[in-house]
Amino acid sequence: MTNEEKYTNAFCQAFDIDADTAKGLKFQAIDAWDSVGHMGLVAQIEEAFDIMLEPDDIVDLNSYEKGKEILAKYNVEFA
Repeated sequence: MTNEEKYTNAFCQAFDIDADTAKGLKFQAIDAWDSVGHMGLVAQIEEAFDIMLEPDDIVDLNSYEKGKEILAKYNVEFA
């Protein structure tokens, strides 16, 4: 599984959505992405990439694209 697939899957698992919906998603664009859903997403991402996000990064994670930028700081590369 590629990093892109793992990342997209984290959104799909956290919010019970399909991959097309995950791409381009922004915080609170769907009901599931509230504060509780946000922490579920963080947990899915941390588990998928075996990392621990810094608190500032957790707060800054406000869209699908921003999450990819944040993961780059943890040496997660997307093709």
